[in-house]
Amino acid sequence: MRNYLKLLHMEIHRFRYILFVLMGLTALVQMCAIAFNAMGEINERNVYFEQTGRAPEEFFAAMSYTRAVQETQFWFAVPVGLSIAVLVIYAFLIWYRDWFGRGTFAYRLLSLPSERRNIYFAKLTAILTFVFVLVGFQLLLMPIGRAIFAMIAPADQLQPSYIADAIFANQVFKILLPRSFAEFFVNYGLGIISLLVLFASILLERSYRWLGIVYGLAYAGFCALLMVYPLLALGLNYSTGYFYTEEAYAIQMAIDALIVVASVWLGLYLLKKKVSV
Repeated sequence: MRNYLKLLHMEIHRFRYILFVLMGLTALVQMCAIAFNAMGEINERNVYFEQTGRAPEEFFAAMSYTRAVQETQFWFAVPVGLSIAVLVIYAFLIWYRDWFGRGTFAYRLLSLPSERRNIYFAKLTAILTFVFVLVGFQLLLMPIGRAIFAMIAPADQLQPSYIADAIFANQVFKILLPRSFAEFFVNYGLGIISLLVLFASILLERSYRWLGIVYGLAYAGFCALLMVYPLLALGLNYSTGYFYTEEAYAIQMAIDALIVVASVWLGLYLLKKKVSV
């Protein structure tokens, strides 16, 4: 456990600056989007008043943070999409930088007097930590954005908004921050399974080099086929499917669990027996 924690600390330490940049960029883009949306709506109301001499409340609905989040969906999605792309790329780099970086770091890492599985789980935990840190930071930004919106909007024209309503007004957040635990389990479970399959594919390549590329792609493709099998063969997405919905979901979960076990076992086996510098 001690060696695992040391390796985990090292992996988090290596990514910390990129993580801080992603967090800062997310905060800057999203808070600016909210501020500009509020100022733009105030400007529209002022123009209406100057042109008609009538109170804006007679024509415009009350200013709402929920509506502001909905209207700025694109600017909320941009940093989220960028963060996802960076994490996907880093899921590759977290392995390959040890081999292709300066010096012989991979040799030293694999020669540590501890179980090699600690390396595997440290890298896996690090990626998941980055994901949930960014998700938690996004949740933290929502009330901050509401406070900024309330500071800009006139108090007499401001409609109270709940954070939950603002979150679900944005299509990206419906996936990133699902309303139910079941949706959260499915969304993030698929992500974790994909990460485990990716790790196994990378270790296949590191074990067998050029032939390993073929093995890795074949393994990833086979796992992807298994994951969509219930949709294609069991009629999971049709009301006239061959199985009851509960049965089809149980089969899907069993297949997913099999992929998880197989990917973790394969990754640990390759790292212990096959991977070399």
